[in-house]
Amino acid sequence: MDPIEAAYQSALDYLYSFVDYSLTRSLRYSPEKFDLGRMVELMAALGNPQNQYPVIHVAGTKGKGSTSAMIANVLQTAGYKVGLYTSPHLIDFTERIQVNHEAVSHQRLAEIVDELKPEVEKIEKLTTFELTTAAAFLHFAQEKVGIGVIEVGLGGRLDATNVVDPLVSVITSLSMDHMNVLGDTLEKIAAEKGGIIKPGKPVVVSAQKPEARRVLQRIAAERDAPIVFADQKYEAVVKAHSLAGQEIEIIEKSKSDPQEPVVKFKLPLIGDHQVQNAVTAYCTLDLLRVAGYKISEADIQQGFETVSWPGRFEILQAKPMVVIDSAHNLDSAEKLAETVREYLPGKPVVLIFGASEDKDVSGMFAALTPVVQKIIVTQSVHPRSYDSAELGSVAAKFGMPVEIYPQLETALEQALVSVPQDGMVLITGSIFIAAGARQYWLEKKIAQ
Repeated sequence: MDPIEAAYQSALDYLYSFVDYSLTRSLRYSPEKFDLGRMVELMAALGNPQNQYPVIHVAGTKGKGSTSAMIANVLQTAGYKVGLYTSPHLIDFTERIQVNHEAVSHQRLAEIVDELKPEVEKIEKLTTFELTTAAAFLHFAQEKVGIGVIEVGLGGRLDATNVVDPLVSVITSLSMDHMNVLGDTLEKIAAEKGGIIKPGKPVVVSAQKPEARRVLQRIAAERDAPIVFADQKYEAVVKAHSLAGQEIEIIEKSKSDPQEPVVKFKLPLIGDHQVQNAVTAYCTLDLLRVAGYKISEADIQQGFETVSWPGRFEILQAKPMVVIDSAHNLDSAEKLAETVREYLPGKPVVLIFGASEDKDVSGMFAALTPVVQKIIVTQSVHPRSYDSAELGSVAAKFGMPVEIYPQLETALEQALVSVPQDGMVLITGSIFIAAGARQYWLEKKIAQ
């Protein structure tokens, strides 16, 4: 093996040798698992790199990755050097840590991990995600980024990223997910996500259900943090849409002439939820302009138009259509079904579905089955993947043909055999299924 790749693999082995709660079955919340004290101690030992550049901190159940990508892309278009930290990755671990769209190199990640090791040895019970977050903060400081866009991993209040002192906090759409960790009501989930709101620092909030909105308003008031609800300040009008993207106008509701848009742009990401994410991103960028950042309307137009966020209604092939989407809970499955109805009405759809074991799979099937004709269930190689045979039993209750192929590659090949040329193969249920299908597809294309 190449020495650089050997060092990189050794660094990954080291990171994964710690507790990785994303791989843990039946995870339950407990203070010793989610304790910011470890992260505070590690950051102090490293010289608090997360404080060496301004930060936009983004939490949410759905849309936080897309919204982060939009904000980062506009800022980069405006001439800023932008660090973007997201999780999980689709293909390569280094996708999580990017500067101006460039993932940290394998060699550089191995070097950063070597820098971390002496300090990590002094602190007990650190996790894989805490170490990865520390690596991102360190890389951004060493690269001297002008601003960092940091996506929360899980929740917010006790997430490893919540050691930042953000310029602006952002909370995207909230829905029921990770209930075993974050709580079994929307109010409890909102309280955990609202934990990223900092005293005196503005927070931008996407459209929310009333119970979530009330909780976030209360937390912001307690912390004297100015709160802006994006959907109350702005309205988005979709002027046209196709599988190539959406033409959007954003209108400021308080203007004397509300019909005059503040900005017009094309967005390559499709679906109504992406329109809401764009409004939230615009609202955040508007606050940055107030804070002195030079972001023109042209920067916003170009930044939105060139944004890329793979695995979100991503079309891998046109005929028969093959689409991957990382919808992984009930709310996102409902949004995906809406997108299929709106963009591809009447198209015969073969669904390839795999999920993580803690998901409401019955609810997800209930949302998706009205727009599909056949279900193929599978599972990813992820330790928390739902057993495909059990998943097949759940799917069988929805009164349509069900096939079970535990191997994702087999499921994809079988779907392609059975789908008509004018039909679609829709692969969804978890980011791991979307990622696995994407990787297999790209490798297969390269081999042809």
